[in-house]
Amino acid sequence: MDLGLQGKTALLTGASRGLGFATARVLAQEGVRLAINSRSPDRLARAKQELDKFGAEILTLPGDVTQVGIPQKLVDAVLEGFGGLDLLFTNAGGPPPGSFEEIGEETWKEAIDLSFMSHVRLIRAALPALKHSEAPSVLTVTSISIKQPIPNLVLSNSIRAATAGLTKTLALELGPDGIRFNSILPSWTHTERVEQLLRDRADRKGTSVQQEIAMQNQQSPLGRMGQPEEFARAAAFLLSPAASYITGVMLPVDGGTYRGLF
Repeated sequence: MDLGLQGKTALLTGASRGLGFATARVLAQEGVRLAINSRSPDRLARAKQELDKFGAEILTLPGDVTQVGIPQKLVDAVLEGFGGLDLLFTNAGGPPPGSFEEIGEETWKEAIDLSFMSHVRLIRAALPALKHSEAPSVLTVTSISIKQPIPNLVLSNSIRAATAGLTKTLALELGPDGIRFNSILPSWTHTERVEQLLRDRADRKGTSVQQEIAMQNQQSPLGRMGQPEEFARAAAFLLSPAASYITGVMLPVDGGTYRGLF
């Protein structure tokens, strides 16, 4: 199936590794012009080197999206470099693990900037350009934790739910402008972030990372964690014109880990 992505322009944040990089790779293969963001210029350079083999036009835009002015600077750079914007993929990693009693107010504020306000600021900055696109689409990255809270991740469980609420609301508010808003709710996927979480869990329980991986695998009906490219293929579809009548969807990409009906 032709996703209709050839020649579209996308801005992806948190795209030098993990789910963001995997999505950038799939979009590059589909002929999308990419602006990729990360806090690390070195990781961005390595990501670009890997993506160059697909022949895509690529801008590398270092910057910390938790900082108030950075989202607007990123969008401005995309417009200067490519002349427009069609697709926005908002992703900013995740807040640290911990229980409610362990986490202080400053950490809550930092987590809100990371996992909620980064989405707000990026979308706000991109809206004028998206309104000029023929196929505008926004995809926020949240977590299965908004449906099924994960132990010892009170920050993620709480704050990512706000991003889901934002995504659904904007799908309703901006549908008349033709802009689609969806979110993917990944579960446990083989990324550096997940490795860090499982290492923290192993340290707390006195087990090994290998044991924690095995136990986590048992939580999925498929008997394994996901791979970043499995997330990325779903992301590319939701961003694409092929999904032109899909908006306001919170899509679990979780191998059946979530047990609920809705």
